[in-house]
Amino acid sequence: MSSTADMEQKGQGSPKGVLEKATSSHEGNAKWLHAHYDPYSTLYTFSSCIALADLHGDGDNKLIIANLGTGKYDMKLKVYKGTTLMTENTIIDLPTAVCTFFMDTHDPRTPAVAVASGPYIYVYKNLRPYFKFTLPPLDVNPVEQDLWNQAKEDKIDVQVLKEMLESLRADGSEGTLTVRSLRFLMLDPEDMPTFANLHKHSPLKRQTVITCMTTLKKSHSEEDAISCLVIGTESKDIYILDPEAFTVLTKMVLPSVPVFLDVTGLYDVEFRIVVSCRNGNIYSLKKGSKAPKYSIELSSQPVGLQRMGKNVVVGCMDQTLQCYTTKGKRLWVLTLPANVMTMELMDYKSRGFKAIMVALDNCEVHVYNEKYLVNTIKTEDIVTGMKFGRFGREDGALVMTTKGGGLIVKILKRNSVFEEKDSRPGPPAAQNQKLNIPKKTKLFVDQTMRERENAVTMHRMFQRDLYRLRLDAARSYVKALETSMTPMSADPLEPLKLSATVNGIGPSFKLTVNLQNTSSATPSINLLITFQYDEKLYQLQRSSIKVPLLVPGLNYAFQTLVECISDKAIADTIKVFVLRKGKSMPIITGNINMPVSEAQVVV
Repeated sequence: MSSTADMEQKGQGSPKGVLEKATSSHEGNAKWLHAHYDPYSTLYTFSSCIALADLHGDGDNKLIIANLGTGKYDMKLKVYKGTTLMTENTIIDLPTAVCTFFMDTHDPRTPAVAVASGPYIYVYKNLRPYFKFTLPPLDVNPVEQDLWNQAKEDKIDVQVLKEMLESLRADGSEGTLTVRSLRFLMLDPEDMPTFANLHKHSPLKRQTVITCMTTLKKSHSEEDAISCLVIGTESKDIYILDPEAFTVLTKMVLPSVPVFLDVTGLYDVEFRIVVSCRNGNIYSLKKGSKAPKYSIELSSQPVGLQRMGKNVVVGCMDQTLQCYTTKGKRLWVLTLPANVMTMELMDYKSRGFKAIMVALDNCEVHVYNEKYLVNTIKTEDIVTGMKFGRFGREDGALVMTTKGGGLIVKILKRNSVFEEKDSRPGPPAAQNQKLNIPKKTKLFVDQTMRERENAVTMHRMFQRDLYRLRLDAARSYVKALETSMTPMSADPLEPLKLSATVNGIGPSFKLTVNLQNTSSATPSINLLITFQYDEKLYQLQRSSIKVPLLVPGLNYAFQTLVECISDKAIADTIKVFVLRKGKSMPIITGNINMPVSEAQVVV
């Protein structure tokens, strides 16, 4: 275990130096190198206020943390190079989110840092203040505006102002009241006249605050492509900002206050925003929509939200991890051993591995691939914020901040392999494998209704057709036996097998008849092979062939030449009969389809 001071003293401020001293700790952390732990970093923050980015274009990713401090003061934006504090900037209000994004295409390609704090977004370029964006002001309640105007003109006293504002709040307009009115109602009665006299001459403004923020690629999907800022506000709105002019490109309205955002796609092409709100629901917004189309009602309040492919994974306060499709269909639910503190997407691009990391209040971080627990990380304290990505020059770094203000850095071993199965004992994975069932079409539904209405009639028709099929098959079989039109003999006293081949392109062909005795010990004698053909088309060298004694199991070949005597490009069938001397009924019969003869060439 190393402290920050030790790292600086030994010159190991970068993750490369940390990696040289990294050691494996805890048996459950065999896939991770314990790179750094400083319990006295005084970093109090959440996952939304942590980012990893290459701020100088030198390939060395820095750690960016918006520190909450004590909640009233000491709020700072801190940038770490390795485990060494590089720079820090004071933030006026509590930060709610930190994002890095590319504003332009200028070289060198260095991202800007956006910090959401109160109603403002502070943009830093090259670690220096660059721009401050203020949320658009909201409309003031006309009744509230009239009350403060009357108080300004001394038409009503402080007591009447208090009663009227309380009446407005009781009517459900608390969310539409200004900060001035809300603070006025929170004061003691003896302090209200002083507050009213101090602020009644100032113009009344209603300003919202930012609750969450993320980025959306504008027109290209490359990592260094220009991105737009997507912010959620306390006034139940979603804003998409232009990265250059910082104007509002799109505004969307939600039924509740957004707390977590996840964005996919491109702004100029097609995009989807998945939002979890304070009312315990998840909403899906698409390009061109001003309001959500789909809604997912959760069993408890959301603690974290991540997108995995086309599915949404959300951790809830009832110790469950739930997975839904974007249309609201629940795929699975897992019960966790402790409360969820925060969530993070593990996207290990060099291995093509994606998983969900869930920090619990029992000092563990669980890694889930789909619904299967593939790894458990033991930590020294409860993790409140974490970020997985490239830190320094290491691609698989996991940065965590703890409840006590500590900083933990772990690095994924390069030979680590996550098995795609649950590490816990239980039934095999195949038991929980989802079947690929196609969607029901309108034709399928109509056919199902028709089958339900006419089930008896359809069954009777099926039985009748089945009986007719069996009867036709039996008749064909009997006819074949009677006429010996099968390549194998059905007579147990004459077990023979017949096959024939034709060689040549014409007009002369060689016809080969193969005959085999399939009995176990009885030889066949007194057999004769004859041919039936159209004498206008063909002429055979031997129209009948005497068959010698056939030894069981051996294959006998008999050959004859066939001459096509017709100059017409037609072909016919030659029948082969195997007979016993003195009997007119053939034992077996074969049909030979002759090929079309080539024209005779005269030289």
